[in-house]
Amino acid sequence: MELLIVVAVLGFLFIVSFVKILSEYERGAIYRLGRLLPGAKGPGLIILIPFVDRMVKVDTRVITMQVPPQEIITRDNVTTRVNAVAYFRVVDSLRAVNEVSDFAFATSQIAQTTLRSVLGQHSLDDLLSERDKINKQLQEIIDSQTEPWGVKVSTVEVKDVEIPQDMQRAMAKEAEAERERRAKIIAAQGEFQAAERLTEAAVKMSTNPITIQLRYLQTLVEIGSNNNTTTIFPLPMEF
Repeated sequence: MELLIVVAVLGFLFIVSFVKILSEYERGAIYRLGRLLPGAKGPGLIILIPFVDRMVKVDTRVITMQVPPQEIITRDNVTTRVNAVAYFRVVDSLRAVNEVSDFAFATSQIAQTTLRSVLGQHSLDDLLSERDKINKQLQEIIDSQTEPWGVKVSTVEVKDVEIPQDMQRAMAKEAEAERERRAKIIAAQGEFQAAERLTEAAVKMSTNPITIQLRYLQTLVEIGSNNNTTTIFPLPMEF
């Protein structure tokens, strides 16, 4: 009796081992006697033929992959360390398991080599100011290389650009010099505009002596408003 129970339990476990349940985001690639069957299976209940079928599960959700920091020599010979993040997902489960042994590792290696190659073609200023353009270029190149594996790379983002300390100090000095240059230009423009207005006022006042006297009296009022003990009146007006 006990032997029958053991045999029944073992038989049940044997049968259950060939019954698979796939979640909504999972797909199964089934090999029958070593041959890949057409069409990915799932989601739901999958029944395999014992000793004949073998199933490989594939997660079709978006995968976030951190690209390790890479040493980059920019086009203007500045050494930087750059890291990035990539988002990809499997769009063809059969190709993802049949065309490459480990699609996630292969995508990571492609991302690293592409990061070094593409960023090396740009200057440091481009890395800092044209981030969106570079991200799009990286995404297009990596996606074109992973497409034969059934992997879709949707986004690649350059996260951090580490700049050497001496370069940071040089950039800070450059930014300070640029701010001083702009301040001087603004001050010069203000002086030029003030001179233009004074010239226009002088021309108008010269055509009407009354305005000169009014301005003279206004100046006396301004002088008298201060705490002065002595006020000098230049007379006659021609002086």
